[in-house]
Amino acid sequence: MRLFNRANGPSKLRADIGQRVAATLADNPAVTQIPIPGIQAFYCSDFLDAQRCKALVDVIDTNRRPSTLLSDRPEDNFRTSESCDMDRWSREVRPVDEGIAVLLGVDPKQGETMQGQRYAPGQHFRAHHDFFYENQSYWKKVRGEGGQRTWTAMVYLNDVDEGGATWFPQAGIRIAPKRGLLLIWNNMMPDGTPNQLTLHEGMPVLRGVKYVVTKWFREGNWLP
Repeated sequence: MRLFNRANGPSKLRADIGQRVAATLADNPAVTQIPIPGIQAFYCSDFLDAQRCKALVDVIDTNRRPSTLLSDRPEDNFRTSESCDMDRWSREVRPVDEGIAVLLGVDPKQGETMQGQRYAPGQHFRAHHDFFYENQSYWKKVRGEGGQRTWTAMVYLNDVDEGGATWFPQAGIRIAPKRGLLLIWNNMMPDGTPNQLTLHEGMPVLRGVKYVVTKWFREGNWLP
């Protein structure tokens, strides 16, 4: 079992991953960098077509369950959406799952299996980071399962009538849901330290229902 660096300090491995992925995305004419000071963030419009989005929405609706929190001190009403643990190898999921890895230039083995999320009116996910904290009891376990999360990729599967934006409060930017849009960001700073500016929130949906899929990448292999 390979154990990785402590979460809060610099890491050459994570820094190298950040530089490599950012360069790959910057060289792709279908990808646009978002000018957010202090964060490496990109988007790809129309990453998925309407048919593929609808297929993933159907998977989420069929398999959804109340969302959970990876925390020693979970707060009530912090994450009120529903989630779906997707079948990585299914015909609906695998092309998207592996397609995101290819776009980022990352070995698919480093990617966690995609998770689907459904937000009904009033549902939200309060401000949080995607990277892991070393002072939490889960840290020892995740160190042996690929280590720290590096990049996050999120695809919006539908337009939302009102609300449901992804808000980075410390960075001062909000991204409205748009069907097929892929949003990508690095959870690390250039030296491989977790980037506090990546704090983000799934804002409440006001009208309609919001569907997204999220894929997180690790510094090592998540798959055996």
